[in-house]
Amino acid sequence: MKNYTKIAVTAAILSMVCVQGGASIAKQLFPAIGPIATSALRIGLSAILLYFINRPNLRGLNRQQWFYCGAYGLGIAAMNLIFYMAIQRIPLGLGVTIEFIGPLFLAFALSRKLLDVVWALLACLGILLIVPWQSGSLDPLGLFLAFLAGTFWAVYIVMGSRVSKVMEGRHAVSVGMIIATIAILPFAIWDGALFDVTPSLFGMGLLVAILSSALPFSLDMVALKHLPAKTFSILTSLQPAFGALSGLLFLKEYLTWTQWASVACVVLASIGTTVFSKKEDQKEGAT
Repeated sequence: MKNYTKIAVTAAILSMVCVQGGASIAKQLFPAIGPIATSALRIGLSAILLYFINRPNLRGLNRQQWFYCGAYGLGIAAMNLIFYMAIQRIPLGLGVTIEFIGPLFLAFALSRKLLDVVWALLACLGILLIVPWQSGSLDPLGLFLAFLAGTFWAVYIVMGSRVSKVMEGRHAVSVGMIIATIAILPFAIWDGALFDVTPSLFGMGLLVAILSSALPFSLDMVALKHLPAKTFSILTSLQPAFGALSGLLFLKEYLTWTQWASVACVVLASIGTTVFSKKEDQKEGAT
C-alpha cells in the first residue's frame, strides 16, 4: 500500500506541473484565437492522441461505464472551457487558486476527521489571502468563472474516482476526452475562431493538448485509483503554487507578498494531508 501511495502522489504532482505549464502556453494563444478555440484544440487533439494510443473498445462498454464516462467527460469539457475563459480576464495563479474552491469544498464534504478539516481550513485561508479584495481593477466575471470552473473540477474528481473503479483508467480517459470533445465542439463552431488556426498555432495547440490533457488526465487516473477522492482533492492544492510560478516564469504575471503567503498556506495543507494519508494507508495495510 505504501508504494502505491508514493506512485499516486508522484503522478498527481507531475500532472499539476504539466497542467500549469500547458496553461501558460494556452494563454499565449488567447490573443490570436481566444479561450474557446484554444480549449477546443486542447481537448480535441488530446482525444485523438489518447484514442490512437489507448485504443478503447467503445462497443464493449456497459451502461454504467458509459454513464460514468459521460459525466467524467462533461466535467472535463466544462472545467477546461470555463477556466480558460477565466484566466483570459485574471492572472493564472489567481485563477487556479479561486478554482481550487471546488476541490476544497469536496474535501470538506468528504472529511470524517478533525485533522482533515484543519488542512482544508488552512487551504481556505490561502484562498482568502490570494484574492485582492481592495483592488479596483479586479475582474468580477473572471473570478466568478474561476469559481464555476472549480465546481466542475470537483465533478471531475468524483467521477474520475468512480470511473477508474469500473474500467481501466487509460480507456476511461480516452472515452472521457471523446465525450468532452463532442460537448465543446458546438461552442467552438459558434465562436468561429477555430477556423483561423494557422500551422504554427496548431503546433502550439498540440503542445497544450499533450501537456494540459493527454499526460495529466492519464496521470490523474493513476492517482485517483490509489488515493481517496478526499486526499486527492486537498493534494491538488499544490495547483496554485504551480500556477503562480508558471505565470511568473512564462507570462510575467506577478503576485503580491500576501498572495505568495496564500500559496504557502495551500502548499502546507497539501503536504499535511499527503503525509497523514500515507500514515493512514500504512495502518490499513497492516490490518
